[in-house]
Amino acid sequence: MSSATLITGFIVSSIGLPFFIYGKKQKRAPQLVVGIFLMAAPILLRNPLWLGVAAGLSLIGLRLAVLNQW
Repeated sequence: MSSATLITGFIVSSIGLPFFIYGKKQKRAPQLVVGIFLMAAPILLRNPLWLGVAAGLSLIGLRLAVLNQW
């Protein structure tokens, strides 16, 4: 495992934790699901580039879901 993978995984999961906590406390499904995904993504994706792409796409999807009042 390279240092880039560790650093990217730490950043992505650090972004996912507040989304998970917010979604759990406020009972908001989109934030809860994205938070869980962002915390699990570093385990599933080992390439830092794909991890960043997946995190970015999930955050864009969250933004679209919240704008559309999902």
